[in-house]
Amino acid sequence: MHNYIQIAIDGPGSAGKSTLAKGAAAKLAETIDCVYVDTGALYRAVGLYMTRRGIDCADAPAVEKALPDVSVTLRHGVGGQIVLLCGEDVTGLIRTPEISSAASKVSAVPAVRAFLLDTQRSIADSVSVVMDGRDIGTVILPDADVKVFLTATAEQRAKRRYKELIEKGQTVDYETVYSDLVARDRADETRAAAPLRAAEDAIPFDNSEIGIEEGIDWLIDRVKERCPEKLAALKREDA
Repeated sequence: MHNYIQIAIDGPGSAGKSTLAKGAAAKLAETIDCVYVDTGALYRAVGLYMTRRGIDCADAPAVEKALPDVSVTLRHGVGGQIVLLCGEDVTGLIRTPEISSAASKVSAVPAVRAFLLDTQRSIADSVSVVMDGRDIGTVILPDADVKVFLTATAEQRAKRRYKELIEKGQTVDYETVYSDLVARDRADETRAAAPLRAAEDAIPFDNSEIGIEEGIDWLIDRVKERCPEKLAALKREDA
């Protein structure tokens, strides 16, 4: 049994996983040491590495051959999670549609998933975490205290993604964003290695029409219900 609180949030792209996870981690951090871990950023970083070197992200043997030269680490700074690829801060370079597609492709490579598994688990073994991704509750943290499978309609998710990209100054159109999102859903759900699915003991949560604060409060209530003893034991003296 792990000593820290582990919260796993899985679900399709643009369902609001990172928003919910960041908010819940910040709320919990008011009383215990807790961090948000965006595991998708790890796969995006690997996808960026392969793309930069002209390696086909769907070519499993080529990707696996390049992995020994890849170094991906996460740090937590004042502004949130920082992603380092071979020592370079790539936090702002991994959120493009091209890298989203690359991440989906490399995530289907078993060697990549094995490569990043220990990195993700080691973080959760050292501090309480709210971790989001596509196989957290099923593979990475199968014994997590709270597991959530977050969903929203494809239309709502595409609208959120489109708005996010426009706000970042990218030139995109809604129809392309929607089709890319649906294509990634299909790829994630049908891949052989750790396909996207809800863990048997995950709590389903559709946030299509639910506000951010309402969603965060809902998750914190689930943590209080399931982890009262750990919350008490981990509470900081200054909280």
